[in-house]
Amino acid sequence: MDERFQGLPFGPADILLPQNCDLTKWAVVACDQYTSQPEYWQRVERFVGSAPSALHLILPESSLDGPSVETDIMDVTNTMSRYLREGIFRTCPNALIYVERTLESGKVRKGLVGMVDLEAYDYEAGAATAIRCTEGTIMSRIPPRVAVRKNAPVELPHVMLLTDDPAGTVIAPLAAAKGRLEKCYDFELMEHSGHLRGWLLDEAEKGRVAQALKALADPAAFRARYGADAGDVLLFAVGDGNHSLATAKACYERQKSMTPEAQWADLPARYALVELVDLHDPALEFEPIHRVLFGVDPERLLTDLKNAHPGAYEGVGEEGHVLRYVWERGSGAVTVPQPAAGLPTATLQTFLDRWLSVNRGRIDYIHGAEVARSLADQPGNLAFLLPAMGKEELFPTVLHDGALPRKTFSMGEAQDKRFYLEGRKIR
Repeated sequence: MDERFQGLPFGPADILLPQNCDLTKWAVVACDQYTSQPEYWQRVERFVGSAPSALHLILPESSLDGPSVETDIMDVTNTMSRYLREGIFRTCPNALIYVERTLESGKVRKGLVGMVDLEAYDYEAGAATAIRCTEGTIMSRIPPRVAVRKNAPVELPHVMLLTDDPAGTVIAPLAAAKGRLEKCYDFELMEHSGHLRGWLLDEAEKGRVAQALKALADPAAFRARYGADAGDVLLFAVGDGNHSLATAKACYERQKSMTPEAQWADLPARYALVELVDLHDPALEFEPIHRVLFGVDPERLLTDLKNAHPGAYEGVGEEGHVLRYVWERGSGAVTVPQPAAGLPTATLQTFLDRWLSVNRGRIDYIHGAEVARSLADQPGNLAFLLPAMGKEELFPTVLHDGALPRKTFSMGEAQDKRFYLEGRKIR
């Protein structure tokens, strides 16, 4: 790693960028989006066709349980190798890329693409590493992702890490510097998802970023921000792609077990490509992630929800957690007074996990209230519409309470998620 980033869990990488192809067809949205809307991925397949595309290098999450998943994984691995042989990628050595993503709303979200050291990350509950997950990791979701990554020669990231930088010292100054930087891409994203631009940082900006990150990581400055009891420095919190980063960690740990310790630092799998985003970026908005239940008896589920919480009642109360729901017969709310959990998401998720363990039905996590409502309008479905979490609550909550319930918040709507574009060799 670049010596200027010594001691930091983030730094430049040898980044692969596609060349001589239509980038609008190349870049596709994160694989864990639109899992209950197969028509989205069908449109993407028709649009991309046989053109070089990240679509051919990933598996949408909805395909992980498909009947041909093993063949699909083999096809992904073989296509990665073919793209490398055919020169589809060019290599940007020791690179950091400043990213501007124009969202459908017109706002511009700024980011910085580089790699993190997975030795500084742990997805286990209670971790005190510099990089921490923000939601509970569902261990059953790791093995199918490991199956995709373990033999892959290339990674394409949709992981977005958040840094709490209220003074805007790390990423914000890059907007003013981009006029002198080399632009490496500038194109429209598919499916009305906005526009993407990227610039390679020069040596001066890489040095400035390193110094700014070291200042944020200073233990004394960290304690001044969060209090003397904040514990070990939390530099980055996983905003999106928690399970993808956990998969990278699992694959690295697997390689470590087969490699002498003296060689661990040289393992390409030790690192993972990510995008950093400042929590205080005005374009970064936390959206709620709604729950949709499929193939259930809604009336029975709602009755069981109230029975599971002493004093819970139908209607909107002034105190407690209000759990709003929608189904084909209308809408309503259940109020849980004096809840044991700190967030409405936790109250609901704890009940749903227990209920689904003994009742038929499945759950999906949906971005966008209108999509959740439309799915809930079908017989046997029920949607819970959850409130948004304030982003200023994230770092203090993770520091003092640990990981949040899974799928507590989303960084924007589905179309605002990170698109696959950059890559890195991991073998």
